[in-house]
Amino acid sequence: MNASAGPATSRADKAQANRRRMRAAALALFTDRGYASTSIQAIADEAGMAVQTLYFTFGTKSALLKEILDIAVAGDEEPVPTLERPKVRAAIADPDPVLQLRELARLSREIYERVAPVLQVVAGAASADSDLAELWETNNTQRAIVMTELITALASRSPLRDGVDTATAIDIALALQSPEMYHFLISRRGWSPSRWEQWTADALITQLLPSR
Repeated sequence: MNASAGPATSRADKAQANRRRMRAAALALFTDRGYASTSIQAIADEAGMAVQTLYFTFGTKSALLKEILDIAVAGDEEPVPTLERPKVRAAIADPDPVLQLRELARLSREIYERVAPVLQVVAGAASADSDLAELWETNNTQRAIVMTELITALASRSPLRDGVDTATAIDIALALQSPEMYHFLISRRGWSPSRWEQWTADALITQLLPSR
C-alpha cells in the first residue's frame, strides 16, 4: 500500500507545483502586459508548460485569474471561507470595539498586500470582459458580506457614534477599506501599508465609535 501511495503523492505534488507555476506566470504577465494583452499561449510559455496543460488545468483565462484572486484573498490554498478563518472569527468575537477595529484594519492590510495587484488586473479589465466584470462584482459582494458580519457584531456589543446606525457603519467601513482607497493611498500617494493600516484603524474608530 505504501509503495502505491508514494508515486500517487509524487504526481499530486508535481501537479500542484505546476499549478502554482502557471498561476505565478499568469500574474506576472497580467500585471506587466494587462489581462487582455496576455494570451494563454504566452502564459504557458512563461511557465514552461504546454498550452494544453494550462487549458486542462484551468479551462479558461478568466478561471485562472479567479483562482489567483481567491488564493491571494485567502493567503493559502485551503478552501476555507473568509468568515470561517480563525483570525476573522477572533476579530468578530473580540469584546473590545477599539481592538476589534484595529484588528479589522490589520487583517485588511494583510489581505491587500497580497491581493492589491490582482484586484488592479481585474478592475482594469472588467469594463471590457463580462467574466471579469462578474468576478469584480462577486469580490465586492463577498467583501460586503464579511464587513457586515464584523460591524454587526461590533454594533451588538458596543454603542456606535451618535447618528450612525449599523447600516451606515457598514458603509463607512467598506468605503474606508475599499480597494480603490488602498490603491489611491499606496500606489498614487506613496503611503506604506503600515501607514494605511494605522490611518484606517484611527478613521474607523473616530467614525464609528463614540468619543472617549
